[in-house]
Amino acid sequence: MDLTQELKSVIKGEVLDDDASLSADAHDASIFEIRPRVVVRPADVGDLQALVAFVASRRERGLSLTPRSAGTDMTGGAIGESVIVEMTPHFGRIKEVGDGYAVTEPGVYYRDFEEATLAKGWLLPSYPASRELCTVGGMAANNSGGEKSLRYGKTDRYVERVRAVLRDGREYEFGPLRKDELDHKMAQQDLEGDVYRRVYRIVEDRYDLVKRARPDVSKNSAGYGLWDVWDRKTFDMTKLLVGSQGTLGILTEVRFRLVKPAAHSKLLVIFLRDFAKVADVANAVLTFGPESFESYDDNTLKFAMRYFGDIAKRMGGIGSLALAWQFLPEAWMTLTGGLPKLVLLAEFTGATEDEVDAQLAKAKEAASRLGVACRVTRTEAEARKYWVIRRESFNLLRHHLKKLHTAPFIDDFCVRPADLPKFLPELYAILDRYDFIFTVAGHVGDGNFHIIPLMNLADPKTKSVIEELSAKVYALVFKYGGSTTGEHNDGLIRGPYLRAMFGDEVFGLFGEVKAAFDPDGIFNPGKKVGASLDYALGHLKTK
Repeated sequence: MDLTQELKSVIKGEVLDDDASLSADAHDASIFEIRPRVVVRPADVGDLQALVAFVASRRERGLSLTPRSAGTDMTGGAIGESVIVEMTPHFGRIKEVGDGYAVTEPGVYYRDFEEATLAKGWLLPSYPASRELCTVGGMAANNSGGEKSLRYGKTDRYVERVRAVLRDGREYEFGPLRKDELDHKMAQQDLEGDVYRRVYRIVEDRYDLVKRARPDVSKNSAGYGLWDVWDRKTFDMTKLLVGSQGTLGILTEVRFRLVKPAAHSKLLVIFLRDFAKVADVANAVLTFGPESFESYDDNTLKFAMRYFGDIAKRMGGIGSLALAWQFLPEAWMTLTGGLPKLVLLAEFTGATEDEVDAQLAKAKEAASRLGVACRVTRTEAEARKYWVIRRESFNLLRHHLKKLHTAPFIDDFCVRPADLPKFLPELYAILDRYDFIFTVAGHVGDGNFHIIPLMNLADPKTKSVIEELSAKVYALVFKYGGSTTGEHNDGLIRGPYLRAMFGDEVFGLFGEVKAAFDPDGIFNPGKKVGASLDYALGHLKTK
């Protein structure tokens, strides 16, 4: 009996091995291509438990499970060469939206989740730029963040508990525990008790080392979040599972804490001619508490102006004449001195419009004193233009470029904002040595930037360029004490740099975490501690 038939005898859901299904799941939003053996769509938790037990009992066959939801992962985290487990077809229920919380299955699209929570006056504020495409399960798996992370933090801050199937094929619930509750868990003579004992020993025996390992930046998704598991009062295993990219088990349910969204918002748009004043402007504006503080560069703006029609569609069908009117400030700047090198978007929110206007006026005055051009958007449509450019630039490039491909491999580093005046010129000096176009967007308030080179992946030289450029950029990031990934996670592309980022001893602790949960490597192998740059570069897509 072949694998497909075996799996069909084990689960009620669909088991697919046709060319279209395998080809579709061979890709995510990354630069990689790995064709799986089979695609499985478990019908329910019972199916998922049976599937894990099946794979775990056949370790000698080298089978593994890679969870996948919307496939928007930019790191290769949602692809694998064995069994792809699609969560969107049958794990798409929002179970409950209550007073400040929601319970949901992982395959729910964020756009649907937000619609349901906003209907009751609540919001999950850690959504990424791919908010219209991603799922809440993917957000938890990657520990995603986005434009509101400056004020609200990332997804791990909002996960109150999770349910997950571990390697024994049983579903467990994880959440914060008091010490007496932890002691009870560790006394259990089963897999759950063993996992708790082993993780506790990791974080307690090397407590100071673990705490020092936390990257000194505002956002980090690299490695396993050991430093947040235990503070000698509360033990919270969700801090490991969130951000683990399905390498420790498969999530089946998440309970999120929600926040009340602000009633009013307006945007301060700041135009910088160079990087010299980035930190001064950022620090001046941050003083007045923006809810988000985003940026994009001149290349991003050029592409947005080139693909005028797409911007109009994403703004809700605004007419071309009306959209052209919206671009008058940028057109005037081009005529009088060229496009700005960076556009900064500082969003101010509050309970009343007067409150927002007061903070905006102070921030604008502070920025203007530094000699930079800035303006306050007057209408929601005017602000939406800037948000669409910021959020949709990656998708615009993917859809319009024919011979060149968006190549996210140095796309998510994070450094301290105070270091940006020195860091950014050094970064651009590296990038300028290479003959390709690239766009820069990101979260300037967090020092978190997304650099997307446009490359011909079929060119034989591309592989060596990716390896060489990654090494140079990440060496620079480490020089400034930064993280390789603020919110996109490690996957295939950044996992190989974990040892260099954290050092041998902490990297070894990550290995102990993986061994505690998944000693046989059945959950999403090749990611996190099992990553190999040679393997990743051997699976570059070429078209």
